[in-house]
Amino acid sequence: MLGDSFGALVASLIEGLVEDPPWRGFLDALRVAVGGDYASLVFRPLPLGTPEARVIHLYSGSASPPPVTRHYREKLYLRDPMPYHEMVEGRAYRLDELLQFGEPDHDAYLSQLLVPSGMNHLRMIRFAEPGGHSGWITVTRRDSEFAAEVDALLESLAPYMRPALGSFVALERERMTAAVAREAVRRLNFGWLTLDGEGRVLDADHLGGQMLADGARIARAKDGRLTAKDPALRRQLLAAIRELAVDPQARPRAVVLSREPWLDLLLVPSGQRMGTTQAAPAIVCYLHADNWSSADRCEQLAQLFDLAPSEARLALALSRGMSISEAAPELGLTVESARTYSKRIYAKTGARGQSDLVRFIHRSVLVIA
Repeated sequence: MLGDSFGALVASLIEGLVEDPPWRGFLDALRVAVGGDYASLVFRPLPLGTPEARVIHLYSGSASPPPVTRHYREKLYLRDPMPYHEMVEGRAYRLDELLQFGEPDHDAYLSQLLVPSGMNHLRMIRFAEPGGHSGWITVTRRDSEFAAEVDALLESLAPYMRPALGSFVALERERMTAAVAREAVRRLNFGWLTLDGEGRVLDADHLGGQMLADGARIARAKDGRLTAKDPALRRQLLAAIRELAVDPQARPRAVVLSREPWLDLLLVPSGQRMGTTQAAPAIVCYLHADNWSSADRCEQLAQLFDLAPSEARLALALSRGMSISEAAPELGLTVESARTYSKRIYAKTGARGQSDLVRFIHRSVLVIA
């Protein structure tokens, strides 16, 4: 019977890597296969991080009653006698091999945690991945001892648990890295789209998807290609896509989609030319949106650098890539007046020119405001 369950358990072990919580299906299947009341998978202790995250406890079945769990977390865990790290990796242990009956701490663990939880009969096995992380599988039941074939099943699973744990550790590292990066990108108001060589949209993040759905500046055409309502902007996008798709070494192309509110787009040849389970993009489009109005941004610049309102308006225009001759008429200034204002801006900010000013503004706290 257990032999028939082995293949299904290995399959659920692999599938469990991407479940949330992980390995729920595997633990359910394992508990049923061994006829247990409870099955758990625990990683302990993680050396760093917040105290509550140093033990990862996943389980299926009947957990300990809340008062028992609370007692363990508040007091009993300090006297936990289980030889977790002394267990031979890959070998299944019975309860009488783990506890020394007659020892006060061992008896307290049995009478105050295991017995009230219905864990009168137990099997535990430790497995470890090459990086040094260990995990423990425990199966328990209230009545009758486990058969020897349960030990054999757990020990047969150990070689599969090792790479599964290694993959889980790697995935968790990538998930954490991605979560931190997503938050940084979110605060910077950046988004992205990916395109194939014909300009068809392959994928988008949340901001990119919002921009496509809104359709005010850019949109997905009926044939899937990136397009724009404005004819001049549409021609710009088409020319940039054609150039970047045929020349992976082409320089990135920047396009201003909107000045109020500010929205720009940078098209970059993709370095991912070989696909895996998804089509590899030819072009990555980075979107940058400013959720603040120009008036708000000018007020923030004035506060940050002690600028007069007219100076703040010019500083904002210069920081968005406009030249003095381009910004002056938009702000109702003569070119000479704009040059005079720019000198005051450079003096107040410490910038030695427009490139310095752009760098100062885009490295200030305003980028995450």
